[in-house]
Amino acid sequence: MKINDVLRGKGNQVVTISPDATVTELLALLADHNIGAVVVSADGASVDGIVSERDIVRLWNGTPDAGEVRVSAIMTSEVATCGPDEHIDDLMRLMTDRRIRHVPVVVDGNLAGLVSIGDVVKSRIGELEFEREQLSNYISS
Repeated sequence: MKINDVLRGKGNQVVTISPDATVTELLALLADHNIGAVVVSADGASVDGIVSERDIVRLWNGTPDAGEVRVSAIMTSEVATCGPDEHIDDLMRLMTDRRIRHVPVVVDGNLAGLVSIGDVVKSRIGELEFEREQLSNYISS
C-alpha cells in the first residue's frame, strides 16, 4: 500500500498555521479541528515546520506568558516528509525511527496531505482484515 492510498481514503485537506501565530491561536486551532499537530506554513502550500501538542507541553513547563509565544519559536523546522508514491512500510519505519506521529506529504515542494500514525494503523488493520478474509475464503473453498 502506498501513501496515496491512505490519502485517497482520508482526504488531503491539511490544517496549517502561520509561523507568526501565537500559541493561544494554535491551541484554539487544535481544539477546533480535534487534531494533535498542525503544519506551519506562511503561504498554506509550503512546509515551514510542524508543531504538535508535545511542543506546547514542553513550552508550558515554566514559560511565563506561554500563550503569547510565536509558533515559529516552538515548531520543528526540519520536518520529515514523504511523497505520495512511497510505500506505507517506509513511512512506518520513518515514524518509528524518528519517534514522530505526523508526516506531511509533499509533491513538488507543495503540501499535498498529512498522514498520522492513526491513519497508518487504520490502513494496516484494513490490509490485515482483507488478508484474513482472503485466507478464510481460500481455506473454506
